[in-house]
Amino acid sequence: MSKKAYDIIIVGAGPAGCTCAYQLRNEDLTIALIDKSTFPRDKICGDALSADVVNQFYRIDETLAKEFEDFAEKIDSHGVRFFAPNGKKLDIDFTNRNHGKAAGYISKRIDFDHFWFRQVKDLPNVTTYTGEKAEDISIIDNGVQVKTENHLLEAPMIVGADGAHSIVNKKLGKIRVEKDHYSAGLRQYYTGVENFHSKNHIELHFYDGVLPGYFWVFPLPNGQANVGLGILSSEVSKKKVNIKKKLNEIITTHPNVKERFKNATPLEEIQGYGLPIGSKKRPISGDHFILLGDAASLIDPFTGEGIGNALRSGRIAAEHLIKVFRHKQFDNSFNKQYDKIIYKKMWNELRVSRSMQKLLKYPKLFNYIVKKANKNPSVRTLLTSMLDNVDLKKELLKPSFYFKLLFY
Repeated sequence: MSKKAYDIIIVGAGPAGCTCAYQLRNEDLTIALIDKSTFPRDKICGDALSADVVNQFYRIDETLAKEFEDFAEKIDSHGVRFFAPNGKKLDIDFTNRNHGKAAGYISKRIDFDHFWFRQVKDLPNVTTYTGEKAEDISIIDNGVQVKTENHLLEAPMIVGADGAHSIVNKKLGKIRVEKDHYSAGLRQYYTGVENFHSKNHIELHFYDGVLPGYFWVFPLPNGQANVGLGILSSEVSKKKVNIKKKLNEIITTHPNVKERFKNATPLEEIQGYGLPIGSKKRPISGDHFILLGDAASLIDPFTGEGIGNALRSGRIAAEHLIKVFRHKQFDNSFNKQYDKIIYKKMWNELRVSRSMQKLLKYPKLFNYIVKKANKNPSVRTLLTSMLDNVDLKKELLKPSFYFKLLFY
């Protein structure tokens, strides 16, 4: 078994890990990028790419962002269609397009992640180890050691970008599964689903039996669809929900859904996964390590979206790592700066999303908001703005907002 030394080992070549590696492309730092899979590879996900994903690409590198805009394996998405618990729908167009051709996109992770990996794999300071699982990680003198099937890799710093079941977190971190801060999810690809919005709106269906989670239907390229269900793990346990049965029940019996699926064909068996959501602050660094993306539990509690925060955390991590090596400080105390910056940039939005998730426990309130928004263009405009602006989202949490709905 060969032994090799690097400055940084990044475990996980998904969006977070690739962003971190790409941001360090011009630094005098050697990087080992490890992934247990070979690319292209699938990742169970909703496949929606928010406006923040596009914005992060432009912050990383404008040339890269334009390559992403020309990337063929995606479709534009220009809004979101909400279905309230009573079945009434509300269409909201995205207005937060700062760059490119659309505010958001939808792309299968097998295609999107492969696009990102191709940008990184040939960088001069990056050595890739794909198809090699990190089997063990340990602290050694002046750094860490990663054992794979064929290699022993050593470095002063390791980056955990290896998803919800991160071995870096398991071996070095302190994030543990807590059902009230964890979501159970299912995904199934279909072909032949009918009656999507003409602007490819993503669909979020908030129906009884899944609240405070939701059923989703997202259009995909080539006439396909990503269909799924996400619900808090604590609710699954408390209500003893069979989520596979619930997913099939919605598809085959719900009046808003069943006719659209009458000619549809599943392309795979139902795939399941679990996600740690960003509904509480957690320690995301320590001696010789930092955590990114899903490994750091930076998933939006309300929408379940994590790719934008994965890119953002990868970018912030690279900036922190440059400081680490400049000062030659690899310890827990110095790395806490990373935690502070991450939560300074993200906590406000994560906190508001958690509060919005809690509002879903009141389905009659959701029904009322949708009813008012469909009747009153001003309310609909306000909700549209709230999708773009964290400060405006806070208004949803104030009693004064509902007073205005009642009497204005």
